[in-house]
Amino acid sequence: MHNTVKDITSVPLLDLNTEYEPIADQVLSAIKTVYEHKQFINGPEVYELEHAIASYCGSRHAVGCSSGTDALLLSLMSLGIGSGDEVITTTFSFFATAGSIARTGATPVFVDVNPQTFNIDPSLIEAKITSKTKAIMPVHLFGQMADMDPIMAIAKKHHLFVIEDAAQAIGASYTNADGVTKKAGTVGDIGCFSFFPSKNLGCMGDGGIVTCHDDSLAEQLNVIKNHGSKPKYYHSFVGGNFRLDTLQAAVLNVKLPYLNDHHKKRQENALFYNSQLSDLQIPFVLDTHSSIYNQYTLNLSNRDKVISSLNDANIGSCIYYPVPLHLQQCFAHLGYKKGDCPIAETLCDNVLSIPIFSGLTTEHLDYVVTHLREAISTH
Repeated sequence: MHNTVKDITSVPLLDLNTEYEPIADQVLSAIKTVYEHKQFINGPEVYELEHAIASYCGSRHAVGCSSGTDALLLSLMSLGIGSGDEVITTTFSFFATAGSIARTGATPVFVDVNPQTFNIDPSLIEAKITSKTKAIMPVHLFGQMADMDPIMAIAKKHHLFVIEDAAQAIGASYTNADGVTKKAGTVGDIGCFSFFPSKNLGCMGDGGIVTCHDDSLAEQLNVIKNHGSKPKYYHSFVGGNFRLDTLQAAVLNVKLPYLNDHHKKRQENALFYNSQLSDLQIPFVLDTHSSIYNQYTLNLSNRDKVISSLNDANIGSCIYYPVPLHLQQCFAHLGYKKGDCPIAETLCDNVLSIPIFSGLTTEHLDYVVTHLREAISTH
């Protein structure tokens, strides 16, 4: 017997139990295998995952690493970006986007976003290019790829690298002007992914991967992630310890075959929300794009009051993100001020993400919509 809306008393923002319980035996078996062979660093499961992700994304190479943040840092280092350089990126993203640039000694240069997709506005990029600019780092936010055709055209014109921050978008795609469909992480020079537990493909801790097509770049990535060591104990440059744990790779190898099913369920949940909340500013997906809905994010003028009502109904929600990167205190020295990126600043005051994970039932979705409607009408 199905529960009714009245029977539901809470809906979390994310429930990993619904994802892991059906495959618990497979996950535990994979972990046991690693325990038995004891190759905890660079074990065979890491190489298996790298080949599988490369195949899934459509890239020539995939290089496992310790986190999505380190994927960005590793990519910047592999391209020789550092002190005195500038990297153009969006101001509306998780901190790692800009933090990784700053950690190399380079300067993040922030651009405002498209008010519909929330992704970087390509029309604003070229004006930010200087003689110090070395790369553009678009972010495929909330599961939808940025508008890559104009970004790639700008990069080609100015001889710039393109690093895709695809931490939230594994499996997302778009069809370019030539009618070719490409997946996130395969359009620019490098793609960076996160396996943080809340991602559509998450592991049991931190993990990440970098994709690319260039053989020499892939080799450079592999050397950098092992302290810049080649051969072992010989270092021509300083790298880092950015290796992906074998245990995490083993878990991801189990979960990857189910990823498209999880994408499909999130997309179905999004379609339900879209139909029930069509009078609100719901996530906008370009006709040429597909979204994997890492988040389902609304744009609400009365957000704080809505959050309070959802909390009363035990419905999980989250603000991604409350402060744009250009106004973060750690970047105050760059001289940005309020009003420099007005669209992102407004979004930070209004956006709210609601439950979208693949384990939601129809009853859960009804419960969320019912109480969200009540919250909006009350306020």
